[in-house]
Amino acid sequence: MLVRSELKYLRIAPRKTRLVIALINGKKVEEAQTILKFAIKRGVNPILKLLNTAIADAKNNFQLDPSNLYISKINIDGGPMYKRWRARSRGMAAPIQKRTSHITIVLDELKPGKKIEKVEKVETPIIKKEEVKTEKPKFKPVAEKHPPVGGPKEVRGLKRFFRRKSI
Repeated sequence: MLVRSELKYLRIAPRKTRLVIALINGKKVEEAQTILKFAIKRGVNPILKLLNTAIADAKNNFQLDPSNLYISKINIDGGPMYKRWRARSRGMAAPIQKRTSHITIVLDELKPGKKIEKVEKVETPIIKKEEVKTEKPKFKPVAEKHPPVGGPKEVRGLKRFFRRKSI
């Protein structure tokens, strides 16, 4: 049974709230609540409140057990933008767009045989110091036999003491 909850006209930009939903998408409800309680972002509180609302809907309206729920889909769309102006130099005005978000969360019930897809960890081989081979370069730098073309410059007259002025 799918349980759907929406939050509309949230006064936080969608770009900022998408950072928060990336943390909890596809997780069990209890784990998502724990992650949101300890995350340090401004968009965490409204999303946590929406998640709690969706859990309450599932429990009261559909008699589902909250421990068997997981977040099957969470989506953030852009809402209307409030357009404001800021004064700039020479009598000009610069536009400011205050963006809003529409958040939709869909909870689903875990079936007894169904598991949540998790990203598999890739094992990295441990390299010991003995196994690391350092190769020396095959070529040797050639020593300069001849001085650079032109040679040292001869200074006639007085030496320059400063870069801009000469005496």
